[in-house]
Amino acid sequence: MKPRKTRTASLFLASLQHSMAKQNLPRIAECLQKLSEEEIWWRPNSASNSAGNLVLHLSGNVRQWIISGLGGAEDRRERDREFAERGPIPRKVLVTQLRRTVRDACRVIGRLSEDSLSRKSEIQGFHVTGLDAAFHVAEHFGYHTGQIIYITKLKRAQDLRFTRLPIIKKRNVQ
Repeated sequence: MKPRKTRTASLFLASLQHSMAKQNLPRIAECLQKLSEEEIWWRPNSASNSAGNLVLHLSGNVRQWIISGLGGAEDRRERDREFAERGPIPRKVLVTQLRRTVRDACRVIGRLSEDSLSRKSEIQGFHVTGLDAAFHVAEHFGYHTGQIIYITKLKRAQDLRFTRLPIIKKRNVQ
């Protein structure tokens, strides 16, 4: 029997999948293509992370919160290593790892039921519902995507043209 979901839950989960797989992941991959292998590991200062660290961090976070936390896979995350890495892990390896993580997470998200969204779990020491975990990942993924975009803009000094607003036709009002 297929897991029961309300229309709202289905819409939220589809939006999460779309945001990660169709919006943010392609933007991250495009940014990494624009950066040299050295620039992927550049840090503006010792208190900041490189784009490479952020990709490792996103992979670890999504795996921990969605694939393990909601999907039941073993949690083997070593969070501190995501930030300690200085590279160079090649761009292709980073993109492949993040794509695989997002693909696996989208599979888990597609199987979530109404019950799994309301069920309480402990993830990374936090007591959260499945909905809390899913919302956390959506917000977290978007936040770090923005940081990777900013790093790329700093290094390339160009508009990456990721934001395209719809054209609104003005009506003649008389």
